[in-house]
Amino acid sequence: MPRQPLSQPGVESGRKKIAMKGNALYWSLARMLDWFVWGGEVVNPEALPDEYPVVFISNHAAALGPIAVTSTLPVRVYPWVISDMVDPDKAAEYLRKDFVEPQLHVPSHMSREVSRLISQASVRLLRAMECIPVRQGDALHETYRVSVEYLLQGRNLLIFPEDPDQPRNALYGMTPFKKGFARLGEMYFERTSRILRFCPLVVHPEERKVKVGTPIAYNPFNEAVRERVRIKHALESTIHDLYLSIALQAHAGIPLPR
Repeated sequence: MPRQPLSQPGVESGRKKIAMKGNALYWSLARMLDWFVWGGEVVNPEALPDEYPVVFISNHAAALGPIAVTSTLPVRVYPWVISDMVDPDKAAEYLRKDFVEPQLHVPSHMSREVSRLISQASVRLLRAMECIPVRQGDALHETYRVSVEYLLQGRNLLIFPEDPDQPRNALYGMTPFKKGFARLGEMYFERTSRILRFCPLVVHPEERKVKVGTPIAYNPFNEAVRERVRIKHALESTIHDLYLSIALQAHAGIPLPR
């Protein structure tokens, strides 16, 4: 599938009217997040892939990673999100532990009510944007199934594969990646005999910049587990390099190359 026209963001052929409403919501929310929260830019939009669908892989940068990518990329993406985030019964508690207290620094005696209020809006928004819930255990198969179906429809995925249980690297502000997302390459190839590409992105919160790297293509001739590890390490290394390139050029006062 050729690159989506940037003058018509989010328009997907053959979609029903309700999906167009979803796209309208997505781009409206993206603009609002850019105006009020992010205010940054993609420094090298010409490096975006020429063909779609792709799986975009990014560092999380706390709460700013998803906001930065969705508000600045000129192509529609469908993020993986923790399943609790789209569950009305679990979202408030997840937000309290993961966002409201550690990042918003809301005192504990107020955090439950703040989390409840945020979750009432966030659950509806994430569902309306057709985010893909990332489930645990055997239910993870459903995450992969939905993801492949989205790819078959020409939809681009957005995944933040950092492992929260691993130590954070102080230089890059990242934890090591999990490798499970790379299974999408083999699953997509099994269904289509086509090569799926994983496109690295880096979010630099301080500089308010997003930078695109060279896509990593799935290799169907490699042994499955080795290939997952290869993709994980290649993307992780590329994102580290992209992060340093922004930081070093900002320190030196040199404009980023386009």
